[in-house]
Amino acid sequence: MTHVYDKTTTGLLLVDPYNDFLSEEGKLYPRTKEVSESVNMIEHLKQTVEGARKAGIRVFYVPHHRSEPNDFDTWLHPTPYQLKAKEGQVFAKDSWGGEFHPDFQPQQGDVIIKEHWGSSGFANTDLDHQLKMHGLQKIIVVGMLANTCIEATARFGMELGYNVTLVRDATSAFTKEALHAAHEINGPTFAHAILTTEELLAKL
Repeated sequence: MTHVYDKTTTGLLLVDPYNDFLSEEGKLYPRTKEVSESVNMIEHLKQTVEGARKAGIRVFYVPHHRSEPNDFDTWLHPTPYQLKAKEGQVFAKDSWGGEFHPDFQPQQGDVIIKEHWGSSGFANTDLDHQLKMHGLQKIIVVGMLANTCIEATARFGMELGYNVTLVRDATSAFTKEALHAAHEINGPTFAHAILTTEELLAKL
């Protein structure tokens, strides 16, 4: 299948570009450091975002909920991941870790989606509505983490009828096994294309 990406049909979803994920001093960076460096993730993520902007493709920021001390206190079914994020105050509201990385600051024309509570950027947010209102049918999903928010957002997007592209080296995971599973085992069951940054940029 030939994939064509242009500004009239395609949106770039930049998922969770927080300091806690992408900066060396971030709370979660040590857990992704080995995998991120093995694929040169930060540089490829920058190239992908810059390439999309140059092609006129709109960037949609898809941020995770910023932690607050009383999160989930009254919830019936918080997940272990959610409770652990609360305990560590990952992406804490009004903190440096909960700010977007300096290399990934929103620019004029970008769209910042409502924060997602779980893994999917579509669930309980305005992402689907915003994409439809901009007339977009294709999504390129990059950011963090490959086997959680990237996979959940991309899979949900496919279920909603979007053409989905994953970028192997513009994401990361806590382990090489998780990254492998995201792209080699799970990704092919829902993504229409799984490319490298170089392959994607050649198509923009």
